[in-house]
Amino acid sequence: MIKVEWLYWLVGLVFVVMAVQMAADRTNPKRWTSAAFWGLLGLTFPYGTGVAAVEPGTAAWRLPAEPLGVAVLALIVLAGFNFLGKGVPVTTTGEQREASAVRLGSKIFIPALTIPFVAIVCASVLDESGLFETGKATLLGLGLGCVVALVVGMLVTGEKKVSVPLHSGRSMLEAMGSALLLPQLLAVLGSIFALAGVGTQVGEIVNTLLPENSKYLAVIAYCVGMFLFTVIVGNAFAAFPVMTAAIGWPVLIEQMNGNAPAVLAIGMLAGFCGTLCTPMAANFNIVPATLLELKDQYGPIKAQIPTALALLVCCTVIMALFAF
Repeated sequence: MIKVEWLYWLVGLVFVVMAVQMAADRTNPKRWTSAAFWGLLGLTFPYGTGVAAVEPGTAAWRLPAEPLGVAVLALIVLAGFNFLGKGVPVTTTGEQREASAVRLGSKIFIPALTIPFVAIVCASVLDESGLFETGKATLLGLGLGCVVALVVGMLVTGEKKVSVPLHSGRSMLEAMGSALLLPQLLAVLGSIFALAGVGTQVGEIVNTLLPENSKYLAVIAYCVGMFLFTVIVGNAFAAFPVMTAAIGWPVLIEQMNGNAPAVLAIGMLAGFCGTLCTPMAANFNIVPATLLELKDQYGPIKAQIPTALALLVCCTVIMALFAF
């Protein structure tokens, strides 16, 4: 059985290897602290397995969690005080890339399409085969798809050295910086808010302000609330447990008998509208502008706001008309 922890170990190994590359890159003025950040992050993956590991039917034993907490604090310090840098990418010339693009043509899309194809096969065909850990076929299929896509990409391009895609990945890692971790951190933030009872408090405020049995106002409050809370925290997954605990479940579903899948799915889409409008979603909006070297780093947000607002109105109307 292939376990999901093995995938996490592989991700950690990739980070460690790239950290070694960073340490050896003399063009990076912050090579040692950059290597420390990504290497430390990579080591937390296998160590985290030991922190969470408890064998069923045996006395609980696990690695102490304190070193993992210290590592997280060290990552915060390294990122927060701007100790991450980037070196000169090891890449081909513009002329070589143009020639390669002409030679490969549409074949360049084959590796990218390989990832979802393998993931779908694993999730739909191999899920019950016993090959993957129970309930983890989709996630493991995604990881396996990335590995297969790497091999396919090297075959398509004729590249024979594994170090070349690793150097390319390291360059992108350096360009994105600590923003790469934002989705995970913000998703965890939503869980913290939910455990702290933020959703309950917001729900009490909403129930006080909303007139009784005002379905349309409740729908507007839920969709707009998902939108605004996502703008604030930068991630719809962080906003979802708060707004759903406050309005979505107790008001729209339990009190007004809304269709739960429809209410929750449309509510999440309303939250995604907020993702398009906030610099807090740096990995979606700021990092692409940096990678593309746009003159206006907020250009993607400005271009996305009209679509986001129009889609928010559509979500609100669709929920009000078809979710009850």
